[in-house]
Amino acid sequence: MYKAISLPKLNALLLTGSVLLSGSVVAADFSYDQQMLPGAKPWSDAEFQKSSENFQFVVIGDRTGGANQEHTFALAMNQLNLLQPEFVINVGDLIEGYSDDKAELNAEWDEVDKMLAELEMPFFRTPGNHDIANEVAQSVWRDRHGATRYHFVYNDTLFMVLDSEDPPREAPEGIKEKLELYNELQVTDPAKAQAMLAEFMEDESVVAGLAKEIDFGEDQLAWIKDTLAQNADVRWTFLFLHEPAWENASDSFKAIQKLLKKRDHTFLAGHLHYYDYDLIKGHEHITMGPAGASFHHDGPGNVDHIMWVTMTEDGPEIANIALKGVFDRKGMDPSLFGAYDRKGAE
Repeated sequence: MYKAISLPKLNALLLTGSVLLSGSVVAADFSYDQQMLPGAKPWSDAEFQKSSENFQFVVIGDRTGGANQEHTFALAMNQLNLLQPEFVINVGDLIEGYSDDKAELNAEWDEVDKMLAELEMPFFRTPGNHDIANEVAQSVWRDRHGATRYHFVYNDTLFMVLDSEDPPREAPEGIKEKLELYNELQVTDPAKAQAMLAEFMEDESVVAGLAKEIDFGEDQLAWIKDTLAQNADVRWTFLFLHEPAWENASDSFKAIQKLLKKRDHTFLAGHLHYYDYDLIKGHEHITMGPAGASFHHDGPGNVDHIMWVTMTEDGPEIANIALKGVFDRKGMDPSLFGAYDRKGAE
């Protein structure tokens, strides 16, 4: 089938050689030598994937919770600049946190902000348990970044960042000291660091914490309801939160799902440092793998990656890209392999 086009427009395009009529392909920005190629063409007849409605953004996972010493997250900033998405959004845990010292927390955020300053596009934050672990950390977040929940609309698409740490959970005993020791051992004794991580992940309090339901307070539920009502006609809704609340859904999270029941939407989270995909009642719920955080266990979801999302008129197209596979025109630097060839706790 040929795509319909008005005769005056067709004549104008043919005069400039900027139209291809073969199968269903028509592209006003495309031109070729029609005298050299009057008949068969050495290219396929699919349409060019260009639309004013389409846009691309990147989702990136946890940096911390045992940030790796190869600085994977920092390296990813230059990789994101190579890809040139329209913006980047994180699913939480950018600092190690778990401190009640404002100066220490601000120093950690200064380190992160120095990395983010390398980006050539906006970066949107989602609060994680390491970022706002206590009242002091929440205060520092608000001073530096404003609200812990917010929304924005981009190209008729609603983006909602939820606060899955409201209120913060009780921290595992001695977590700050354990993180400091683990990060030190990654440099001085990697094998011991691995053993320590494995022991930590088997700790009863940690296992119980990971299994605990994520509750959302009445204020946040009211905000979610109001935000959805005020943006009822958007073409898609993305919801970002740190902890994948659907893994053991609380009544309050089920209430959120009910509010979204009749609209197209996608949930994205992090926290578990392991990529996982769930299709729940026809809606995608995705847990990101890390971007430098410790690998909690081995398996196919154990990968430092980013998610490249192309929003189309039919919904999002999602491609996960291993950070190891993104390198510049000079080729892969073998010295960087250590940043990506990591194993989880065994």
